[in-house]
Amino acid sequence: MEIKNILVAGNYYEEFKLHLIDHQSKEFRFISPANITAADLQWADTYVGSRPCMNFNLSHLKWVHSFNAGVNNYLELNGWIENNVLLTRTVCSFGEKISEYCLSYILRDLQKHQEFERKQHQKQWKPETPKMIKDHTFVILGTGEIGQKVAKMFNSFGATVYGVSRSGQHKDYFSEVVDHTSSNSVVSRADWIISTLPLTQDTYKIFNHQFFASMNQSVFINVGRGATVDELALIKALDSGRIRYAVLDVLSQEPLPEDSVLWERKDVLITPHISAVTDINEAVECFFETLHKIENNGILHNMVDVMKGY
Repeated sequence: MEIKNILVAGNYYEEFKLHLIDHQSKEFRFISPANITAADLQWADTYVGSRPCMNFNLSHLKWVHSFNAGVNNYLELNGWIENNVLLTRTVCSFGEKISEYCLSYILRDLQKHQEFERKQHQKQWKPETPKMIKDHTFVILGTGEIGQKVAKMFNSFGATVYGVSRSGQHKDYFSEVVDHTSSNSVVSRADWIISTLPLTQDTYKIFNHQFFASMNQSVFINVGRGATVDELALIKALDSGRIRYAVLDVLSQEPLPEDSVLWERKDVLITPHISAVTDINEAVECFFETLHKIENNGILHNMVDVMKGY
């Protein structure tokens, strides 16, 4: 594939300029998404950005590269197959960032941070024995690049780690991987359930009453996509004790509305979609690595299957 005209949706010239000297045969335009015109899209054969612009059109494009790991905002648009457009996503340190995010909440719980802080304020010297990761069971939904990074970390502590994926295909660092139809068999054994799932037609509200009914006083962490969770079902599972508490970095509506009952719950911990913030320099590096592979017929590990949605 020959790439000539690259439209970057954002004012990222400073981040790109170190690479431009090696790509002088190509023309770049750096334009804020709000200012991109139909003429800009007609000129471009490549579009780079976190999300589609308002008047986004695939008809003249060969390649779209997302600065994010998730691409559901692009896949909501039609025409990928008809126009034979390549879609790639950013792969960088997202897995490491999400692993550390999950680890921070798990250690907070197992090391009894809140309990000891409470005792400190009450001037109480009452020892309690912290728990160890190796004595716990983790289930990770989504066994792609990010899920495998999370599994690798907990596996290194000696924990039992199960995976759930669409195919059920075995992956490194998992004791066992099952498909979604068999998830109950491992979810019922889990102390910690971590979702790294993308949002697709198959995963929309996949965490529903039936799924949560399989949980056994375990903790639910969502670092995938908010719309994979039926939030009413989540609340009922919390009320029933099926879920001990939930850590939510992603919500079905972001920002979370002020009147959401989730804000007030002591058994819900909320962060504003920060578990894997894109580092723009890493994203730019990934773009140019992908460009090099495209022009040299390399294998694209970050290519999105637009039929599967990831």
